[in-house]
Amino acid sequence: MADRVIRGKILDRNGSVLAETDHAEDGSEYRYYPYRDIFAHVVGYSVQGKSGLESTANFELLTSNAFILEKLRREFQDQKNIGDNVVTTLDVDLQTTAYNALGDNKGAVIVMEPSTGKILAMVSKPSYDPNSVIENWDWLNSDPDSILLNRASQGMYAPGSTFKIVTTLEYMREHPEDYGTYGYECTGEISYGDTTIPCAGHSVHGVEDLAGSFANSCNASFCNIGMNLNIVKYRNTAKDLLIGSKLPGDFAVGKSSFRLDPNDSIADKMMTAMGQGETQVSPYQMALITAAIANGGYLMKPYLIDSVTNYKGTIVSETTPEEYTELMTLAEASQLKAYMAEVVNYGTASVLSGQAYSAAGKTGTAEYSMESSDQTHSWFVGFTNIDNPELVISVIVEESNGGRRAVDVAKEVFDSYYY
Repeated sequence: MADRVIRGKILDRNGSVLAETDHAEDGSEYRYYPYRDIFAHVVGYSVQGKSGLESTANFELLTSNAFILEKLRREFQDQKNIGDNVVTTLDVDLQTTAYNALGDNKGAVIVMEPSTGKILAMVSKPSYDPNSVIENWDWLNSDPDSILLNRASQGMYAPGSTFKIVTTLEYMREHPEDYGTYGYECTGEISYGDTTIPCAGHSVHGVEDLAGSFANSCNASFCNIGMNLNIVKYRNTAKDLLIGSKLPGDFAVGKSSFRLDPNDSIADKMMTAMGQGETQVSPYQMALITAAIANGGYLMKPYLIDSVTNYKGTIVSETTPEEYTELMTLAEASQLKAYMAEVVNYGTASVLSGQAYSAAGKTGTAEYSMESSDQTHSWFVGFTNIDNPELVISVIVEESNGGRRAVDVAKEVFDSYYY
């Protein structure tokens, strides 16, 4: 179709051009990406094969729904027709803020609307300029940092304390009548056999209930919980949250994994419950779980294409939001939402308190080196406007090592939306 149709534009939700076809001085066509590195992974490229939206929306971009008489005239004059435009759910301002907030760090940011499933931002770093893919193809394919990998949807990481959301849900399911009476006295660490696991900074949290354990991200308390969980039921809860399943989305998505069996050691159970161990998740996976919590237990089907129009703006098709599946009950979602609110009110994400917007979330620190506990990734998942959630965010900052925090990245994105 490319020999008969000029490839259409890819636009953000407000009409800003993310990709368009231009002509060189010799009359040849080339694809131009005005925002260069910022949208590279989600918009993709259309040479050397295709990736991102350039791949998934290829048919629409090479289909022309221009006025029929205009199409006939162009064909009669041996001219190409103009392809349809793909209007995405992406927001230039949020995407740019998220990209800049990551700075020079490797990592990823996803922003979604929990009530619709619209993906408003999807950033992956390090990035590249899609305008020069052909010239840099060999380097892009051999880059040691896997620069072509969309870390937002394909990157796999230990979830750190964001996984305490899953552990908390499992504990609630195993103790539906008395989880509110849970209590634990944290002395700064927990030991079992030859295994000793400290709380972050060896903080002594004292006597805590489940809400306090969650808000302060108490490793010792969650290891205590993990030692006594039914592992078969725990695995089923992880499966309910789509961990290990094929995730919805018309883009390349990695497959998360929950690796804990009933015959594993107590130490394995402790590590998994606090978000270490061998469990691996993507930022996208955690965004979907958070979106379901924000949306009363139901996950809306995520999408990137809002509509398709002809080149003059007449709508050809539109995406209608739809429920994908129920990840948890309304009661479970409401309780998790309350715990996540306390993380902001007095816990590890208090930097988000006192803003013009309300927020709830969960921080996480995930060790990525067997050699040093100081080598860590920083996580944050959360949402704004607690009573009627508007934005869900999932952030990972690789190799933060106590420096740039994911929650600070999230705050910059939230601030740019509300201020």
